[in-house]
Amino acid sequence: MIIKKAELEAVAAQPKQYPTPDIPEVAFAGRSNVGKSSLLNLLTNRKSLARVSGNPGKTRTINFYRINDTFRIVDLPGYGYAKVSKSESESWGKMMETYLEGRENLVKVVQLVDIRHEPSAQDKQMYEYLRYYGLDGIVVATKADKISRNELQKCMSVIRKSLQMNPEDVIIPVSALKRTGNDRVLEVIAELLGID
Repeated sequence: MIIKKAELEAVAAQPKQYPTPDIPEVAFAGRSNVGKSSLLNLLTNRKSLARVSGNPGKTRTINFYRINDTFRIVDLPGYGYAKVSKSESESWGKMMETYLEGRENLVKVVQLVDIRHEPSAQDKQMYEYLRYYGLDGIVVATKADKISRNELQKCMSVIRKSLQMNPEDVIIPVSALKRTGNDRVLEVIAELLGID
């Protein structure tokens, strides 16, 4: 699949601000500094579709991107950023929960983890949560350029074991810097949505 058209369709803090649920959605979730904006820009081949920030924890809304007029990529707020107040991080949690539990056209959530580290307690919690709602199964391991080829398999098996992934679940190593792995992510999304 090639993304020819990508536009920000809605920025939402509550369901009434969501776009009409007329096309399937694939959401992206991950810790605040995992490189989610960089990945979304890489997938859409746009430099600044998603704002990349030096300050993690900047996405405080749910951002809906309309892709090729056939589906949406949904950017969820990053979790686990220590510098935001407890009440603020709880309100993001509520916002995400409302979306994940109630959005009928949500097909899958792609969870991002940093390939260099064992998934955090929050990463594990998120994956369990996604599993509970049947939204798990795709993990993108970001910053793959930061490790050697030899370490790649080892790091991926640590992630798989730590998140207790099923054998059929997919882990895709991606590097936004070297622009690798993005084609595989798009392939998996296309398979999921049944589009060429």
